[in-house]
Amino acid sequence: MGSTAAHFLAMHGLGDIVLLDRNEGMPQGKMLDLLQAGPIEGFDLKIIGTNSYEDTADSDIAVITAGVPRKPGMSRDELLAINADIVRSVGANIKKYSPNAIVIVVTNPLDAMVYVAWKETGFPANRIVGMAGILDSARMRTFIAQACGVDAKEVDAVVLGGHGDTMIPLMRLTTVKGAPISKFLPQEKIDEIVQRTRNGGAEIVNLLKTGSAYFAPAAAVCAMVASILKDQKRVFPCAAYLSGEYGVKGLFIGVPVELGKNGVEKIVEIELNDEEKSAFAKTAEHIKSLTSSL
Repeated sequence: MGSTAAHFLAMHGLGDIVLLDRNEGMPQGKMLDLLQAGPIEGFDLKIIGTNSYEDTADSDIAVITAGVPRKPGMSRDELLAINADIVRSVGANIKKYSPNAIVIVVTNPLDAMVYVAWKETGFPANRIVGMAGILDSARMRTFIAQACGVDAKEVDAVVLGGHGDTMIPLMRLTTVKGAPISKFLPQEKIDEIVQRTRNGGAEIVNLLKTGSAYFAPAAAVCAMVASILKDQKRVFPCAAYLSGEYGVKGLFIGVPVELGKNGVEKIVEIELNDEEKSAFAKTAEHIKSLTSSL
């Protein structure tokens, strides 16, 4: 996923890129391959492949994709302990070499790993953010577009909460060509799409068998990086630190945020109904249990 994200970032000309991995030769080989795509694709960036954090010094943004991927039948939560150790190590080196960086975390279980990165770096909470809700929302938009026979750009949808079984697709705010989804699909089909969205990552893992999703997550990372570097202040659902918003304090949870040059510049609060509030409290409790076990 990291190399795919680098490809998207290069294609959009967002800045010089450093690919880092502990395995000797692997990031160097991917770097060469990506560089050689430049004359064809039309990008001209400095790209480094390395096994040393020194080469990442003074990065503006650090994207953490390192971690053990899921295998078929595994939940994201089963990766907790091993990936927490990996994220701690990466976080310590980001703090050492790029103390002013904004950190985007992709490693699963996402909401807990963002918390680990925050604790390890000691950075202000606005400079730590997790990629999840953009991906979950994109998956749901894709499934709705397929069911309705429309372009996915005609679908507006947002998914809040944790990146997992407790995520909260806000179907009452979901529209197709500006109209409520209920005008296009029966409730049975809507419920089916909600469940497929929750299982979106597992569906891909079960098909691939030796890895997890990378194209869509990488595209989501690229959109986040662009909004930060270009100070676009776009609003995306991301895992951000809550200080009382949505009735939650001290946790990173997926909510709409405004991303700009300072990272998370604003938490956008959506008015939730009673059912959605209950679901949000449930996802918060699940995330709290994960972070507490760390």
